[in-house]
Amino acid sequence: MPIKVLVIDDDVNICELLRLYLEKEGYSVKMGHDGEEAVALFESFHPDLMILDIMLPKTDGLSVLKELRKKHNVPVIMLTAKGETFDKIIALELGADDYVVKPFDAKEVMARVKAVLRRFRGDSDEQKAVSFDKLYINIANYELKINDKKTDVPPKELELLYHLASNPNRVFTRDQLLDAVWGFEYFGDSRTVDVHVKRLRDKLEGVSDKWRLKTVWGVGYKFEVDSD
Repeated sequence: MPIKVLVIDDDVNICELLRLYLEKEGYSVKMGHDGEEAVALFESFHPDLMILDIMLPKTDGLSVLKELRKKHNVPVIMLTAKGETFDKIIALELGADDYVVKPFDAKEVMARVKAVLRRFRGDSDEQKAVSFDKLYINIANYELKINDKKTDVPPKELELLYHLASNPNRVFTRDQLLDAVWGFEYFGDSRTVDVHVKRLRDKLEGVSDKWRLKTVWGVGYKFEVDSD
């Protein structure tokens, strides 16, 4: 069964361009052109990945993303206009997995799509999990449990947390985390890491005094675990 991609942009030409490239790679594609249509198509099409423009009629892309993240962890790549730095940061805070700046090279978008899907889908036959006091992370089925309660978390946040937690007490620079979690195809900057760490801290604050996400000033981050 082909991987399904939903493309939402009010520019019909952009949608058609992406559809041609995606279908050439074997993906099944549906397109929409406003925010209300985006939500309706998402619920009926059940895509494996969504490419979503921020500037949409009726309901903007950020509002659509916020609504979808209440129930779904499907990876989302945002399309943003050049210079919309604030919107990029908000999109990442709302749970976007990546963003592409217009005007873009369609081949770059395809690289991003493949990278995001590869990281999200992973190898379902390989069980990869780590656990600490009141914390359980399973990267094979993208499951996070806090105090034995399943917690919804965007894919990229979970991947970042897993990478740090599976290497306890090791310090990673922001560039190392970008490379390990977002992949070499990612064309972002270090602020992406900061945004995701902040969101993780909001979820994990006060859970346990035996481990913590710690900033190493001037270097990066580590998952600090107290020795017994």
